[in-house]
Amino acid sequence: MRKVRCLLLDVDGVLTDGKLYFDNSGNELKTFNTLDGHGIKMLMQSGVEVGIITGRTSAVVEKRASDLGIELLIQGREDKYTALQELLAGRDYAAEEIAYVGDDYPDLQVMTRIGCPITVPNAASPLKQFAVWCTEKDGGNGAVREVCDQIMQAQGTFAAALTPYINQEH
Repeated sequence: MRKVRCLLLDVDGVLTDGKLYFDNSGNELKTFNTLDGHGIKMLMQSGVEVGIITGRTSAVVEKRASDLGIELLIQGREDKYTALQELLAGRDYAAEEIAYVGDDYPDLQVMTRIGCPITVPNAASPLKQFAVWCTEKDGGNGAVREVCDQIMQAQGTFAAALTPYINQEH
């Protein structure tokens, strides 16, 4: 995780609990964890770029990405490896500088081609054999925050990221 310069995330099952919610009008609803969102902001402030690759298309995901300042976003793509290539075109990341958090089989297209594949406890079981790490928290319940904190700790930027929140005067 010391080498990670770019963290990419799946949505359903990673940034959310993986359940699909629809109202009576057919509108899709998603719930996101605020701890994940703040962790993403802190990680980006530490110099790590964050992006999203998801198989579904949702205005809610576009809004969440915008609210967090995430510019790297590809939705509605089952071929996640091609999406990865498109997303990172023009950027000079080596495979070992990319982390990806996924939870289902389509995520293996990315996880098997980058340096830091990560999964969550609620993932499809076979993914765990391809991941270098499995978070303690489930997707949608703080897993992404755990990843962000872990990357910052490995890179020695975590203490500096906490400084604005700590009252230095006693």
